[in-house]
Amino acid sequence: MSQQQVEAAADQPAAAVEGATDPAPRSPREIRLVMIGLVVAMLLAMLDNLIVGTAMPTIVGDLGGAEHLSWVVTAYTLATAASTPIWGKLGDLYGRKGTFLTSIAIFLAGSALSGLSQSMTQLIAFRAVQGLGAGGLMVGVMSIMGALVAPRDRGKYQGMFAAVMALATIGGPLVGGFITDHLSWHWTFYINLPLGLVALAFIVVTLKLPKVRSTAKIDYVGAALLTIGITSLVLITTWGGQEYAWGSKQILGLAALAAASLIGFCYVEQRVEEPMLPLDLFKNLNFTLVSVIGFIVGFAMFGAVTFLPLYQQTVQGASATNSGLLLMPMMFGMLVVSLVVGQAVTKTGKYRIYPIIGTAVMAGGSLLLSTLSTDTSRFTSACYMVVLGAGMGFLMQITMLVAQNSVELKDMGVASSTATLFRTIGGSFGVALFGALFNDRVTSTMKESGAKAAGNLGQMGPEALRKLPAPVQDAYHHAVSNGMHTVFLWGAVISLIAVAAAVFMREVPLRGAGQPAEQSVEAAAL
Repeated sequence: MSQQQVEAAADQPAAAVEGATDPAPRSPREIRLVMIGLVVAMLLAMLDNLIVGTAMPTIVGDLGGAEHLSWVVTAYTLATAASTPIWGKLGDLYGRKGTFLTSIAIFLAGSALSGLSQSMTQLIAFRAVQGLGAGGLMVGVMSIMGALVAPRDRGKYQGMFAAVMALATIGGPLVGGFITDHLSWHWTFYINLPLGLVALAFIVVTLKLPKVRSTAKIDYVGAALLTIGITSLVLITTWGGQEYAWGSKQILGLAALAAASLIGFCYVEQRVEEPMLPLDLFKNLNFTLVSVIGFIVGFAMFGAVTFLPLYQQTVQGASATNSGLLLMPMMFGMLVVSLVVGQAVTKTGKYRIYPIIGTAVMAGGSLLLSTLSTDTSRFTSACYMVVLGAGMGFLMQITMLVAQNSVELKDMGVASSTATLFRTIGGSFGVALFGALFNDRVTSTMKESGAKAAGNLGQMGPEALRKLPAPVQDAYHHAVSNGMHTVFLWGAVISLIAVAAAVFMREVPLRGAGQPAEQSVEAAAL
């Protein structure tokens, strides 16, 4: 399809414009300009929680309400997860540019209001507003990229997103600490405003997509049921073993609510004209398999990000001041491999081998990390982290690429949001399950050692732990090492599921610019 044809089709319905072919070729300059806005928006989505997390002690000291501290993060996470699939569908129905700009605007409004908060209640409410916008940022970035660049050419730009992830993970705590120390905690939210305005300006001026009009009715019932189901799942993983026991009536009630709402959602989606999440997508083998792989990647990644800094700070004595730097080896491995794989996919058009290698390397990295002990050097643990990061580097962008290549362009938003949602839910389950395993192993090891300590060791920071008697410190170091062994050993076992899923994937040709989408979709359907 030529540029003139795209412009001529600008007033046609979505199915006519977006369902038939992949995007017409765009000039490198046009794509680079749009990419600036997309990269900044992605940075906003990934940086926010990391910056805010560093400032939380100061925020609590100013606003009070320490008992509600966890809700500052939970409100944001819930709103993000619940809104992710809705943003994807709205983009497919009413145009990706408009919905993306709307999500940025909502995120910026939530940021400004959060910075103006005068109480913990206000902050929690405004963080939820922020989360609603954040749910559309990542989905918007990925679906717009899918609308601009054909799957065969998308590898050229994968490295940018991997670099943003590494930059956010390393730079977030550094920026948050600097702002908190030299400005005020309010600026941890205000910093989003200039970045967001840059993203808005570039998207408004440079992004040209066909106009989309749809007469389809929004699937409100499906959206409500899916939101209830996702919210229940996130609350289970957030509260289970922390706020409430796993067998408590609250957790069991949430589990029943999640099951009922998701079953109801599946029932509704098979009967509405325009489903929020078309279940037919899962008839595509590759789409189903990369959803499973994405879930496990989130499972492994968030587990590693949560527990590796704890080991490094308590056992290896690393400083917590620049905690983002502790994960640099893992992010380095992820970034380098993602860059290499992206270029290789663009050059060859082949991708099936990379999920197989990536899942196997991820399992191997988890197995290596399960050997961490009180005597493991920082260099050795860093090498193990590089291996785990390399495995994720094979997978982070490939899973999104395969998901998008498995659907028609009219479903690009749903494919992007589903891939993002599975990774998010996988991360929530990973942190919850690994947390339960870790705490159980630490507690049992401390009991076996016979060491006595006042207070809850799990609630103490590294500095407070160093003030305890040497025998208690040694016992706790062994307990943390044992906990890490359990966490990453289970991580390796669960990663084997991803290996099996990758083996069964099919090598469906990546579409080039202007190529009919149906060919690739049908090729992987069975």
